[in-house]
Amino acid sequence: MRCPDCDATLNRVVDTRETRAGRAIRRRRECKICGGRFTTYEHIEDRALLVIKNDGTTEKFDRTKILHSMMVACTKRSVSQDEIELAADNIEDELTRSLTSEIEASKLGDMVMTVLASLDRVAYVRFASVYRNFKDIGEFQDILSDLDAKEQKQLIAENQEILPL
Repeated sequence: MRCPDCDATLNRVVDTRETRAGRAIRRRRECKICGGRFTTYEHIEDRALLVIKNDGTTEKFDRTKILHSMMVACTKRSVSQDEIELAADNIEDELTRSLTSEIEASKLGDMVMTVLASLDRVAYVRFASVYRNFKDIGEFQDILSDLDAKEQKQLIAENQEILPL
């Protein structure tokens, strides 16, 4: 590994930990030349997963796209970077465990929406407005109504009482 500060290849591993539920190893390294510290990750190379876009073209699945869109949706919200990373890991793991090598972009977007709904309702609406290309305020009202209905069903299933505001 090359040091990102001085480009030297002499470094030592300071700390090693499992991450992503044992599917990756995180190593903290220290450069022997400049003393700079940096992190590297080692993970199993998963089989190629293709995303079928709405126009019919395909592209290789890119976890960073999901992570970026979730981070944008969660901007200035009380959702931590770790929560977003874990959510992206869970989506990627679910896709990896599935027996298919292709997924439609719409299904992938729905998976992200499901995760965001449990993390933060505002982030969910932000993502949905871009993902579903909202044209007017009525579409925002519809998605909020759907979200409220889902929340009520969940509370009823958990045997909790819904109190008026």
